[in-house]
Amino acid sequence: MDHIEPQIAQIDADAPSEEKGLLSDQIRLALSDEITTGRLKPGTPLDEQQIASRFGASRTPVREALRQLGTTGMVEVRPRRGVVVATMTPDRIMDMFETTAEVEAMCVRLATYRITPIERSRLQEMQDASAEMVRAGDIGAYDGFNRAFHEAIYRATHNQFMAEQAVGIRARLAAFRRTQLRKGDRLIQSHAEHGRILEAMARGDGDEAARCMRAHMLNASCALTSYIQEMQQE
Repeated sequence: MDHIEPQIAQIDADAPSEEKGLLSDQIRLALSDEITTGRLKPGTPLDEQQIASRFGASRTPVREALRQLGTTGMVEVRPRRGVVVATMTPDRIMDMFETTAEVEAMCVRLATYRITPIERSRLQEMQDASAEMVRAGDIGAYDGFNRAFHEAIYRATHNQFMAEQAVGIRARLAAFRRTQLRKGDRLIQSHAEHGRILEAMARGDGDEAARCMRAHMLNASCALTSYIQEMQQE
């Protein structure tokens, strides 16, 4: 991994735990971007000390970043080989997006009929506020909003088990969902798609809301595939 320039300034080992947590997130996001775009190939060893040196960090935040990546299935621990990049084929990723699309469509259909006025207002406020993130091209902020938006829909189902399953599945795709936002005008498209979902929910049309959500997720999958192809051609 010596070919990749360090991207994060060193943080002292005695820094407050919240700073270490932030560094762990930064390392996780950097590695997940490289895995999703193919710059880190399946089977590539991820040595804690090398990563720590690259990011000017101690091994503690690196270990936490790798642990988090492991929970999403992006890396795996192999006997005598340590942590390596997991094999995530394009077909596997498409299968995951397809599954997520169906789960989220089910959630938004139920949420359309069960959402409270307060929950509906909150979703619209979130959508309105995200417009500035789109104008600024702030992928990090929009990714955070996107996660909160979808999780608010899960909660609006008022079915705790369904919401838990949706969150669990979403976590497996979190890095890929973030990466697809880098493709062209995907931020603008995503924001418009959210608007169509909310419009269908406001009309009380659960089937249309589900159709819009399914299309939203499959569009994200297509954007990711296209972005990865572009990165591999560079």
